[in-house]
Amino acid sequence: MTLTELRYIIAVAKEKHFGKAAKSCFVSQPTLSLGIKKLEEDLGVILFERGQKDLVITPIGKKVIEQAEKALKEVKAVKEIASSEKNPFQEPLRLGAIYTVGPYLFPSLFPVVQEFAPELHLFVEENFTSTLSDRLQNGDIDVAILSLPFEEKGLETMTLYDEAFVILLPSSHPLALKEKIEMQDLSDENVLLLGPQHCLRDQILALCPNCVALHADDVDLQNILVGSSIETIRYMVASGVGLTIFPCTAAGADRYKQGLLTIRRNDTLNKGRKVILAWRKGFPRMVAIQLLADCIRKCSLTGVKMVTDTTYARVE
Repeated sequence: MTLTELRYIIAVAKEKHFGKAAKSCFVSQPTLSLGIKKLEEDLGVILFERGQKDLVITPIGKKVIEQAEKALKEVKAVKEIASSEKNPFQEPLRLGAIYTVGPYLFPSLFPVVQEFAPELHLFVEENFTSTLSDRLQNGDIDVAILSLPFEEKGLETMTLYDEAFVILLPSSHPLALKEKIEMQDLSDENVLLLGPQHCLRDQILALCPNCVALHADDVDLQNILVGSSIETIRYMVASGVGLTIFPCTAAGADRYKQGLLTIRRNDTLNKGRKVILAWRKGFPRMVAIQLLADCIRKCSLTGVKMVTDTTYARVE
């Protein structure tokens, strides 16, 4: 049994296809198939049922693959410990961020990192909370920028900042004449929200339960919005379709030279959200994560209150 063979069966389980698994492992399909066959012979069990069309993982195969994933995580942890002892900044820090944070934090973060922590090298990606959580647990990334509520076993978190929500509406909208918009003012409006896979939608609805995404009879338009990005919704607001609620850093009304958009505040929405860092319990390069947190707290972000308390929570 070798680590390479364990990687092969994990790849097949993920791709559900020998050819695609071989490609993801950068080997030929015969090489991958031979490695899996050898592992099955060593273990004395069948891990996969090979049909003409479908590939099925056997019950014992599922157990073996689950244990293989754990084994590879431990091997990676051993390498990380050794690397951190030599130089915690030798390897890049793999950073993930949710879609509603990354595009609005990264432009401020990287100049700060270059100035105050040039030894900190970042590989970044954006995704949904659930995907980033899985990638964090699997060791595919080292640390993630998420927002509360968030709780996963085996992870530790640190609060970075509190961010208020604001109302973004067309400058020609009657509500734009009001300095402060009340929650009841939104009850008859088309409030455009991100799709259900975005945690921002749940956070907004928790503060504004009546802010349903469009009226019930606007089914077609609602279907268009599901899975949309903040930028798409911003354009729709600018075109007069409705209004929306955004985190302050994403509001960006100043991007429209013609004054198409207006920002208004609300006391309830000022509660906003808490943005956090999350990483695996026992991650050996804590000095790199702490340096990242320090750099984020040096960023100039509109509508954000940095949290200077560096204590962190552990989810057992």
